[in-house]
Amino acid sequence: MSRLHPEKHSVERIGWLRAAVLGANDGIVSTSSLIVGVAAAAAGQNEVLVAGSAGLVAGALAMAAGEYVSVSSQADTEAANLERERRELDDHPELELAELSESFVIRGVDRDLAVKVAEQLTAKDVVAAHAREELGISDLTTARPLQAAVTSAAMFAIGAALPLGVVVMSPFRYAPITVPVSSILFLAVLGALGAAVGGAPAWKGIVRVTFWGAIAMAVTAGVGRLFGAPV
Repeated sequence: MSRLHPEKHSVERIGWLRAAVLGANDGIVSTSSLIVGVAAAAAGQNEVLVAGSAGLVAGALAMAAGEYVSVSSQADTEAANLERERRELDDHPELELAELSESFVIRGVDRDLAVKVAEQLTAKDVVAAHAREELGISDLTTARPLQAAVTSAAMFAIGAALPLGVVVMSPFRYAPITVPVSSILFLAVLGALGAAVGGAPAWKGIVRVTFWGAIAMAVTAGVGRLFGAPV
């Protein structure tokens, strides 16, 4: 008696994981950069906290709106392609079956077997079979605008709250140092967690987010010092 070997893959997490990492990363980087820039312009703690808090709220809302619009556009494109595929299946079922069979042949399946597979998949769910093989659309990877918007906004707020917490809990005169250093550590943890959840090497995620985060904070601090006014 055979037993199926259970395998766990992370592909079903792609949608919300991308939005979560993007939101948290943007929250940490943009808010810490804003704090460093304002602090470098010789602003006081109150001004820094107001600017950072405003950045948190505005950024979270912007992330939600941006993600919803972007992923909705993807969903609209998927829906349009599926509708076009349905019309083609209604108008030319034989040609579509031959096209599906040929896609298996190209991937190395024997032609006779490819025809049988195509016929069986078509009999079960013709639209799903063509959507998966021709368009690359499946239930695992389909666009989910609301999920992306909520996830991105929530993670942005959490990420932005971290450097703000550093400003509140540490002596303000050290903010130009404590905020960048702690933010780099936050980004490193985020990169490691994102890689772990996605099943990727941790060091790649850590290097990627810390490198660009450090550049963003350095540039913003330079702008604050150059103009000597809150930015």
